[in-house]
Amino acid sequence: MQRLYDFLRRHPTWVDGFWAVILFGISVVGGAATGASRGTDRAALVVPVVLLLSLVVALRRRMPERMLVLAVAVGLGQLAADVAPLPADFALLVIVYTVAATGARWASRLALTAGLCAAPFATLRWPSEDTGTAGNIAITVFQAVPFALAWVLGDSIRTRRAYFAQLEERAARLEKEREAQSKVAVAAERARIARELHDVVAHNVSVMVVQADGAAYVLDAAPDQAKNALETISSTGRQALAEMRRLLGVLRTGEHQEAGEYVPQPGVQQIEDLVEQCRESGLPVDFKIEGTSRELPSGVELTAYRIVQEALTNTRKHGGPNAGASVRLVYFDDGLGLLVEDDGKGAPHELYEEGGLDGQGHGLIGMRERVGMVGGTLDAGPRPGGGFRISVLLPLKPAH
Repeated sequence: MQRLYDFLRRHPTWVDGFWAVILFGISVVGGAATGASRGTDRAALVVPVVLLLSLVVALRRRMPERMLVLAVAVGLGQLAADVAPLPADFALLVIVYTVAATGARWASRLALTAGLCAAPFATLRWPSEDTGTAGNIAITVFQAVPFALAWVLGDSIRTRRAYFAQLEERAARLEKEREAQSKVAVAAERARIARELHDVVAHNVSVMVVQADGAAYVLDAAPDQAKNALETISSTGRQALAEMRRLLGVLRTGEHQEAGEYVPQPGVQQIEDLVEQCRESGLPVDFKIEGTSRELPSGVELTAYRIVQEALTNTRKHGGPNAGASVRLVYFDDGLGLLVEDDGKGAPHELYEEGGLDGQGHGLIGMRERVGMVGGTLDAGPRPGGGFRISVLLPLKPAH
C-alpha cells in the first residue's frame, strides 16, 4: 500500500487523468440524457465540452494557467451554445483551487473573478422557471460560495507552502552559517594549539639542548655539574610533557580525564619560575616587577607568560653565548606592560620583519597573534645599543 501511495505521489498526472476519465464518463451519460430530455440538437455539443473540461482536470497540475484559460473559454462556449450545466463543470471548481494554490498571481485573480461570475451568468442564462427573483438570487449566491471556498482554500495552501519553503531556506542558510562558524572556530583553535605547542616545545627543548651541550662539555672534568645539567634536562622534559598533556587533553572529546592529570594554565605568577629556570640553564636574567600586583584576566595572564617565554627562548637561540636578558613587568592602572631586552647579537633582520622568512620567525608571529587577541600592542626590534627588545602593552579588561 505504501508503494502505491509513493507511486501516486510521484505521478500526480496519472491520478488526475484517472479522475478525468471518471468525470468524462459521468458527464457524457448525464449530458446525453439531459439533451435528449430537452429534445434539442445540442446533445452533439456535450461530448466536446465534456472532453475539454476533462482535459482541464487531467492537466491542471502540469499547466494550470493554460487549463484555466481553456476552462474559461469552454464556459463561455457553453453560455453561447446554450449547453446546460453538466457534471463536467465541476472542473471549474478544481481549476480555481489549483490555480489559486500553484498558479501565477494574475491567473489566481482571474480564477477568482471567473468563479464568482460563473454562478450569476448561469442563472441569467438558465433561470429556474419555478422560482421567483429572490429564489434565483439565493441560488446564485449558493452556487458562488463553492467557487469562493475553492479559491480561499487554494490560496491558503499557497501561503502555507511559501511559509514552509521560507522556513526550509532559513534552516539551510543557518546550517551553512553554522558550518562556516564551525570551520572558523576549528581554524582558530588549531592556531591557538599550534602557538601553545610552539611555545612549550621551543622553550623547553631549547633549555634541554643548552643543558645537554653543557653536560657533554664538563662530563669528564666536572661530573657534579654534568649531573646537575642532566637533572635539569629531566625536570624540563617532565614539565614539557605535562604541558603537552594538558594541550592534548583539550583535543580529547568524550573522554573522562581527571583534573589532576593536567597542569594548570601558566600565568604571571609563573614568570618568576620561568626566569629561574632560564638562570639555571645558564642565561643570566634580571627580573623586576613594578606597580601593585593584582589578579588579571586569564587571557592576559597566559599571553604575558608566553611572551616572556618566547622572548627568553629567542635570546638563547640568537643572543650568543655571553648574552644576558632583563624582564620588566609593570602594572599600570589600565594595562600591563612587558619589556624584555637582551644584550646579545640580536636576531636576524628577516625574523622580525613581515613575520619571518622561509618558515622562520613563527615565535614573533605567535606573539603578535596572542597580543592582538587581547587587544594589546607589540613592538619588537633591535636595541639601539645592541641586542633585541620586545615591548608589549596588554589592556586590563574585566574577565568574563
